[in-house]
Amino acid sequence: MKRTKIISRNFEMIMGLIGSVIGIFSGSFLIFLESFGQVHTSFLGLVAIAASLLGLASVYYVRKNNEIAGIGFIIATMFVIVGSAHINVLSGIFLLVAGISSLFRK
Repeated sequence: MKRTKIISRNFEMIMGLIGSVIGIFSGSFLIFLESFGQVHTSFLGLVAIAASLLGLASVYYVRKNNEIAGIGFIIATMFVIVGSAHINVLSGIFLLVAGISSLFRK
């Protein structure tokens, strides 16, 4: 009988969840700045929020298929960083760590 090792994916779930929540808040902050007329970044805020929602969807898939979740985290990282420039780097770091860990941890 072959023994299989069960790997807990809680680390990836927590990192992805934290990164997604921070991304949603910072994207909302960019849209909030647009309402004051200071900066014209509402589209970038929407891109950051959509990418953070992709990160949340990847959190759901971590336990089912970790390769797809890892790719989703990395794609969300790229769009989050592009979507909100310097304000959302922390969210991008969390999502990138979750994506790399999800892909390469065995």
